[in-house]
Amino acid sequence: MRCFGRGALAIVCLAALAGCGSFNAEKPAPQPIVPPSAPKVVGPPTAVSQEQARIAAAYGGVYDKPELTALLNSVADRLAATSDRPDLRYKVTLLNSPLVNAFALPNGSLYVTRGLLAIANDTSEVAAVLAHEMAHVTARHAFQRADEERKAVLVSRVVSDVLEDREAGAVALAKSKLSLASFSRSQELEADRIGVQNIARAGFDPYGASRFLLSMGRQTELRSAALGQKPAQPGLDFLSTHPSTPERVQLAVSAARQIGAPGLGERDRDRYLAALDGLVYGDDPSQGYARGRRFLHPRLGFTFMAPEGFIFENGSEALLGVAPDGRALRLDAARLGSGQSLDGYIQEGWIEGTEPGPVERLDINGMEAVTIVAKGSEWTFRFVAVKFGADVYRLIFAARELTPEIDAGFRASLSSFRRLSQAEIDSARPLRIETETVRPGETDATFAARMALPDRAVERFAVLNGFAPGEPLRAGAKVKVVRE
Repeated sequence: MRCFGRGALAIVCLAALAGCGSFNAEKPAPQPIVPPSAPKVVGPPTAVSQEQARIAAAYGGVYDKPELTALLNSVADRLAATSDRPDLRYKVTLLNSPLVNAFALPNGSLYVTRGLLAIANDTSEVAAVLAHEMAHVTARHAFQRADEERKAVLVSRVVSDVLEDREAGAVALAKSKLSLASFSRSQELEADRIGVQNIARAGFDPYGASRFLLSMGRQTELRSAALGQKPAQPGLDFLSTHPSTPERVQLAVSAARQIGAPGLGERDRDRYLAALDGLVYGDDPSQGYARGRRFLHPRLGFTFMAPEGFIFENGSEALLGVAPDGRALRLDAARLGSGQSLDGYIQEGWIEGTEPGPVERLDINGMEAVTIVAKGSEWTFRFVAVKFGADVYRLIFAARELTPEIDAGFRASLSSFRRLSQAEIDSARPLRIETETVRPGETDATFAARMALPDRAVERFAVLNGFAPGEPLRAGAKVKVVRE
């Protein structure tokens, strides 16, 4: 686990960790930190370019599931043959990340995360994702955007340097950024339109795009609700790089209706679910498992519980936790400097921008630890450093007002930090997607009761399978469930 920046007030940014996933991201986001011994990329390093290796490493490596990767590449081949550039060839790489994302490089390399595939429910939905990314390539969107960015920088420099008006240069740059956002937004909508047309030509159901976009939007809303956050209001992302999901769903439906009524084309749900069966769902073993309030990391050998009301999120540089009332926590690890004590470490590295209190020494389940309380302008923090072998695990608890009751919850959470027994390590298993056949009389509640999910199991089952809330299940149909 990587160490983080010194500024303690940075923890207030935790509320932003529930950002919306999208299958049109322009650049990869980092994956949760893994121990150095964890494998990064499947296969020899010489088999991928430097850029491809960087992308794979940022997303936890390549996920090895041959039957699913073969299905993805067969779909890409069909789409390429009916695209505007049938001479181009594509290769799909499956990334080991729970994030919902897909993107393409101009050379035809397509990347899809297992988190995205978990939401998709048939081959036509996956085809819609791939066709969207292929449209970015055939329409040369990356080159167009790079050209627009160069123009924006040139305009601001001319105004600022040549005309010697820095204020006007800043205004020009701001206007250019708004123009770029609108430009990128129009590219996303264009890629959606081209993608729907392409999957129809390839024989897939053109309504697969709207179904997947709807599931993606519902997944985002469910994730926000679990973290105690309000869903984004319509229209607030008008100038964002990616258009709002409702707008994209509407466009995708309109594009499909121009082709024909629902019922056209191939969906092939059973084939897709068969290839998906056994896929790791959520955190990979190398990242540790965040299960509701509990976090355990079998490879690093520790576990602890967050205070009441918290939900964990395995972040890009640390384990994060938030509660609906604004409380937050962060956990990561570092190494002490030569001859450095815990007392010196906690005072030297964590108190920028705060007023620290006295150092308190603790024994946490046989491990040496120190803690201090530090007050910032708007937040109060409890910093903790726990000696764990050669590492130091660092916890930050944050609240706008550190009342005795809240601090008692923080201390209880701290007291739960302990080593895992060998039996616990051996029994820890990742969550996986399994496919089952609906039997007569079974409902969404029937399957939700058998799911290894800590909360909102009925809602999660519906979103996972693309069902409307309360939709009756058809006997004989295949469904996805999450099991440990």
